[in-house]
Amino acid sequence: MRGFYKGTIILVIAAFFGECIEFLINMILARELHEEGMGQYMSLLPIFFLIYVLASLELHISVSKFVAENKPSLHFNLLIHALKMAAVVGLVICAIMPIILTFLPLMDRYHPHIKWLFVGLIPIVAFSSIARGYFMGVQQISKIALSNFFKKIFQFGLLLLVFTLFQYNQKDSLLMSFYVLIGSEFLVFIYLFSLFMVHLRVMKRSSHTLSSGKEARKKLLEVSLPTMGLRIFHAITNAIQPFLIHAALLSAGFGAVLATEHFGMLTGVAMTIGFFPAFIAHSLMIMLIPNVSEAYNKRDKEKLRDLLQKSISVTILYGVPAVVIIYFFAEPLTSLFFSSTSASLYLKLLCPYFLFHFFIIPMQAYLIGLGLVKDAFVHTVWSHIVSFILMFILGSQPAFNMEGIIIGMNTGAVLITLMHYVTICHKIGINLWLTKPKQNVY
Repeated sequence: MRGFYKGTIILVIAAFFGECIEFLINMILARELHEEGMGQYMSLLPIFFLIYVLASLELHISVSKFVAENKPSLHFNLLIHALKMAAVVGLVICAIMPIILTFLPLMDRYHPHIKWLFVGLIPIVAFSSIARGYFMGVQQISKIALSNFFKKIFQFGLLLLVFTLFQYNQKDSLLMSFYVLIGSEFLVFIYLFSLFMVHLRVMKRSSHTLSSGKEARKKLLEVSLPTMGLRIFHAITNAIQPFLIHAALLSAGFGAVLATEHFGMLTGVAMTIGFFPAFIAHSLMIMLIPNVSEAYNKRDKEKLRDLLQKSISVTILYGVPAVVIIYFFAEPLTSLFFSSTSASLYLKLLCPYFLFHFFIIPMQAYLIGLGLVKDAFVHTVWSHIVSFILMFILGSQPAFNMEGIIIGMNTGAVLITLMHYVTICHKIGINLWLTKPKQNVY
């Protein structure tokens, strides 16, 4: 457990500074893009993340799980096969994605270069996911922490430089924002993959066990495909959400531009502020996957229970004070972006959504470590069905509009948290109070 705490603290510290920079990044974007441009930026981000998930094939999860569960002599051969798989996946997606993006109506509204920027992202993500997964598995957390921090530093520095030296119209400002975003991904890839290649050369010189490509692919895909399915579903629902909210607001009597502006305030301002403390949840996630995988592989029920207790305790310790501060300081926080009473109201109403998501992120990692990706996927599907139905029905009502949408979002967050928690407790053989272990769980 000492290594778990040490790694988590390293990630939390690096992520805290990274989130501070992310906050500044969003302030620059809000200043340069304004309300409508920020709404457009946030509408494109789900497509960016969907491509990210497809390109990565979630190999960082499967690689980290395999490395944590197996002895070092098995690592080299699997990593070589993982790199070959990443190359094939990257080439296929690079061939298909331009066609898909060309016929996607949404892309007609934006600069044509954005499409090719998204295609250029694919090989970067495909190979960096292998390196990230390896360092997660061997728990060399400082490298992961630094790569995450460097990405934010590069993005902030490049945005500041570009928008200070040059003046752009809104369309070109949006394009430059994505140039900078993908440029920062490329710079981090160079850093992380270079370190990974050094480790790979060392492993090559030591004794290692050979395995067939078919066997290696099977081991990787057993974890990465279900996890990718979960992430793709998240990405698809995130891509649908802007259109759902937009349609609901139009039904409630909003104009098209006004609906886009309010969506920008919801996602670009309120959610940026509310998810600021989530860097701790993401740090827990990175540490939990290999630690839970290793403990479950050894059938160490006490360690599994302890990991769950510690994760929940840490989440309560930072999550509750965070949402209290967000609620009472909503006005001054949102005024850093826009002078809007609507943005501060949305931030207050979303407090339950933020708090429950602080629990959802580590719990989902816990489920992956237990091999319950299918359960996590089913929970996600049901929670989104309920959430989207409520968002559209309530959001379409003039009396509710954006408030109705937020009620739907809050409901979905509560539902998925409860389903994740009950499933974990049942799997590791404890009651909902994390006590009284049952016998003969395995």
